[in-house]
Parts: sequence; C-alpha cells; structure tokens
Amino acid sequence: MAKYRFEEIAYNSTEKKKPVEEDRFTYIGLEHLDPGTLKVTRFGSDVAPIGEKLVMKEGDVLFGKRRAYQKKVAVAPFDGIFSAHGMVLRPKEDVIDKSFFPLFISSDYFLDAAIKISVGSLSPTINWRDLKILEFELPPLAEQRKLAKVLWAVNATMESYKRLITATEQFVKTQFIEMFGLPDSNVYGWESATIRDVVTDVRYGTSKPASDEGKYTYLRMNNITYDGQLDLSETKAIDIPDEEVDKCLVRRGDLLFNRTNSRVLVGKTCVFNEDKPMVIAGYIIRVRFGERILPEYISTMLNIDYGKKLLLNMCKGAIGQANINAQEFQNISILVPPMELQLQFKDLLRQADKSKFELEQALKELDSIYKRIISENLG
Repeated sequence: MAKYRFEEIAYNSTEKKKPVEEDRFTYIGLEHLDPGTLKVTRFGSDVAPIGEKLVMKEGDVLFGKRRAYQKKVAVAPFDGIFSAHGMVLRPKEDVIDKSFFPLFISSDYFLDAAIKISVGSLSPTINWRDLKILEFELPPLAEQRKLAKVLWAVNATMESYKRLITATEQFVKTQFIEMFGLPDSNVYGWESATIRDVVTDVRYGTSKPASDEGKYTYLRMNNITYDGQLDLSETKAIDIPDEEVDKCLVRRGDLLFNRTNSRVLVGKTCVFNEDKPMVIAGYIIRVRFGERILPEYISTMLNIDYGKKLLLNMCKGAIGQANINAQEFQNISILVPPMELQLQFKDLLRQADKSKFELEQALKELDSIYKRIISENLG
C-alpha cells in the first residue's frame, strides 16, 4: 500500500459565511452528529446561529475537530452551514475514491491517529496544520472501490437495525400513553397521586468517591443511559463502612434516578432488574415502591417526552450542573392505574427489551465485522 500525507488525501474547505435567518434551517452543529453513524438525522436551529460558520455542500464529510474523541463524522445531506468547531473535508480523487472517503474518515485507523494530535485540556481540538502532515496508508483505487461496496452494504444493514431499535423504543412509548394516558389529562379517570404517596423508601446514594478496587460495585450517573436503560459495561468499585451500606445498597426492582448532571442528562431513570448483589448507588436517588405501583411504570413515564420535559422544568442550578432533589422528585404527580394493567405493560416492556437486546447483539456483530474489514485493509 502507498503512504500519503493527509493533505494529499483530502481538501480542508475553509469557506465561511455569517448566517442569515434562512440558514437556520440548514445548520448542522456538532450536537447534531451522532458517533457511530455517517447519517445526519437532526439539524436546524431555532434562531440564526451566531458567528461565522463553515459552508458545506451535499456529500461533504463533516468531521468534529473539537472533542474529537467523541468520533463524530457524517456526510452532509444537503448544502448548508456547519459548526466552526468542525472541518468540512473533500476527497482528492486521484488518491482516494469518493465513495470510500467517508468510510476512511470514520475509521478508527484515521480517528485514533487524529485524536492523538488533539491539543487543549478542557476541549481538546485538532488543528489542520498538525493533521495535514499525518501519514496514512491507502490501498489502490480499484481496491478502495471494492472495499467501499462491501462496507456500505454492511453499513446499510447496521442502519436498518438502528431504525428497528428506534421503532421498538417508540412503540413502547406510544403503548404507554395509549394504555395509561398522562397525569395532566387523566383521560381514563385513574386515581391521582404523587410519587411520595406510593413509595416505601427514598434514599440518596453515597457521595464517597469510587475507585478501581473495592468490595462493592459502584453505580455512577453514566450507568443510566438517556433512553432509560441500565448499562453495566463499565463500572467502578467502592468500600464504605458497614453502617452506611443499607441506605445505598441497590436491589432488584429499585428505581434509580440520576439527581445531578447537565440539564440534558439530569433525571435519567431506569429500573435495576439485575440479580447482582453488593451494588452501591453513587450520586443517584434510589427509590422503592409499595404494592400499588410498579417501578417500570414510573420509569417509563419519566423517560417519555412528557416526563423529560417535567424533569427539565424541575432542574435547579447551572446548565452544566443541574440538580433535582429527592423531595421535589417525590412531588411529581402520577396516575395509579389498576395493577393488572401495569403488569400487562411490564410484560410488553419485557418483550420489547428482548427484541432490542437481540437487535443490539446483531448490531455489535456487524460492527465487529465492519471494523475487522477496515483493520485488514488499512494500516
């Protein structure tokens, strides 16, 4: 394989413009880019963006140079403007095939090398002067075209799985509203209450710092995903005095509520349904319910748009460090539908979670295949 400096592989388009009102409809910021996908599914701004932005053309590769460790790369879906914290890249087609170019930029082979030259501590950023001299190996153009066909086919299948996962999540939310309605309308005339009326125990987790070793597994804020799932792929450990264990020990059926984070992430909620002993909650509110309410019912209510907006309005503190205390959490109004109906919904939720898990496993396998193909043909 031949080796090239990055400036021989790509153009860095630096054309800029000061946005006008109509540009807000075709603005893409770094917040609109999702790691792990080349597709842009969100765009636009409520008002015209402030400050100069990069001009992008449909098909350009958008690369987040700020906090590049987030690995945000996407293909521009239309002509418009892009965040000045990114780069607008175009292929030099005598060296790299245009269909292979986005796949190359989104590869770990490219991104890992680029991340290493990031500068700055709070918001590490990649400078073009450093990036342009990095060297990469590329296969011949004919091989790139063949490789692109295979990778785009795998990519298309992965995107279809992601759509199915999203559809499953949306189905659960729709079914929740159809079965129970919402507290502000109470279309079925269920009993009204507050969370305080139906809990048996509400406790703050420990504020002691976690470590890499300890007797107990330590649940942190990032163990609760934005869509209301428990993610135990990365956990810490902790040792705490025996007299403090009971107040923050987590058991199956506990609802976990993220009490502090940015305004976007505070209020993340999930149910601990693991048969895993010796687990301690960190900066999380741990909630236990009596016989009238299932934790899955409350968790789902707080994870649909209605609940997220409710929690957002309860936040106090700075945008980057908002808080919801346990007392305010317990003041949330709820409906108390018949237990039989709650159990039906729990069964629906279990089936949906099973389907999502199977799709996610298939997605992981495809991602592994995708990365293996890349690693075998690059570098």
